[in-house]
Amino acid sequence: MLLLLVGIVLMHIAALVLLFISTIVSAWAVNSASSSDLWTNCTTLSEGVKCEPADSGVWIQAVQALMILSIVFSILSLFLFFCQLFTLKKGGRFFLTGAFQILASLFVMCGAIIYTVMNSEWVHSSLNYGYSYILAWVAFPLAFISGLIYVILRKRE
Repeated sequence: MLLLLVGIVLMHIAALVLLFISTIVSAWAVNSASSSDLWTNCTTLSEGVKCEPADSGVWIQAVQALMILSIVFSILSLFLFFCQLFTLKKGGRFFLTGAFQILASLFVMCGAIIYTVMNSEWVHSSLNYGYSYILAWVAFPLAFISGLIYVILRKRE
C-alpha cells in the first residue's frame, strides 16, 4: 500500500511539474528566430531579443485561465489527498481528491484544444509546436490517470 501511495504522489507531482513548465516557459510555438507562449511573443533580432505581450484575444485569455485553473486544481488535489490521508476513515475513497485532479486534467485538455484550434489565427505559419505545448498534452493523461486512481483507491490501515 505504501508503494502505491508513493507512486500516485510521484505521478501527481510529475503532472503538476509538467503543468507549471508548460504554463510558464515560452515555447508553445517555436522556430529558429522566434518563440511564443501564452504570455509573450519573442523574436531574435540582430540587436537582441524583442518580446511583446501576447495577443489580448478572448481565446488566448481562455487558454491562460484554463492552464492556471489546472495548476490550482492540481495543487488543491494534492493538498486534499494529504488531508484525506490522515482524516479519512478506513475503507473510505478519495473521491474529492480524484474529482479535483480529473477537473485539472480536463482544464489542461480544454486549454490545449483551444490553442490547437485557434493557433493559426495568432501564430505565424513558420512556427512549429514547441515542447511546452507537448508537455501540456503529456500532463493531461498523467493528471487524468492519477485522478482515476484516486477515485478507485481505498484507504487501508
